Amino acid sequence: MSVYFIVLPNIIKKQYKMKKIFVLGLISLLTITSCGPGKELLAAQKELKTTQDLLNTATVKLNSCLSDKAVADASLDALKEQLVDLRKTNDALFSSTKEMTVLTTKGAENLEKTLESLQERDLKISRLQDAVNKKDSVTLAIVSSLKKSVGIDDPDIEINVEKGVVFISISDKLLFKSGSYVVTEKAKVVLEKVAKVINDKPDFEAMIEGHTDSRSYASGVLLDNWDLSVKRSTSVIRELQKMGVNPSQLIAAGRSSYVPLVDNENAMNRAKNRRTRVVVMPKIDQFYNMIEEEMKQLSGE
Repeated sequence: MSVYFIVLPNIIKKQYKMKKIFVLGLISLLTITSCGPGKELLAAQKELKTTQDLLNTATVKLNSCLSDKAVADASLDALKEQLVDLRKTNDALFSSTKEMTVLTTKGAENLEKTLESLQERDLKISRLQDAVNKKDSVTLAIVSSLKKSVGIDDPDIEINVEKGVVFISISDKLLFKSGSYVVTEKAKVVLEKVAKVINDKPDFEAMIEGHTDSRSYASGVLLDNWDLSVKRSTSVIRELQKMGVNPSQLIAAGRSSYVPLVDNENAMNRAKNRRTRVVVMPKIDQFYNMIEEEMKQLSGE
């Protein structure tokens, strides 16, 4: 029995020692094992953090891109609407352009016609102006010629041309005494000059107009100023006929006091209104032939 108790502790010691070694080995192994995975965990955690940061950054960028995309989509829709409007506007403009082209073509044609009409009008105006200028020159030539033919430069004798008609106005104080229709001897000198003018133009007509002032007059056969103006006209015509004027060229006319040159308020004006006017009316052909002849004579002087 005593031997058994001696062997048992050794075995137990041996087993205890082996267990101790095993435990120490296990602890060492656990220590070694636990140290290795800790570093990897830290690295993994670090990588996870980096990845998380990148993910967060990507998320922010994604949200920004989504926002930009929403804005871009809205702009695209607006641009599409503008494009539709622009197409409509373009179609309307194209249609208007066609209409304007038609209108412009018609307008150009009308403008061309208007310009042609204006050119024709300008040409007519130019011709009329030339005619007026020629008429002014002709008037001077005729007046000069008639004054030369009459041969008297007297303020009581007026010679002018109006609208193609020659007027020789002679004051009554050269032709008649007051209230009389008998031609004076002094007047016959003047009438001889007038007869010469008429005789030189056999194709002309000469109307002799008698004019009085506004004072009423009646004596003998003369009932009023009408009678007096007519009698003075016929008295002058008879004298011209005696001087060789063809009576078929002569026309008697009495105007009484109804065509005054000035008012009849004073003696001087009344004297001016009392006159006998010789109206020489040539045919148009003879009139211009006379013009050319007189102009040639004037240019040769």
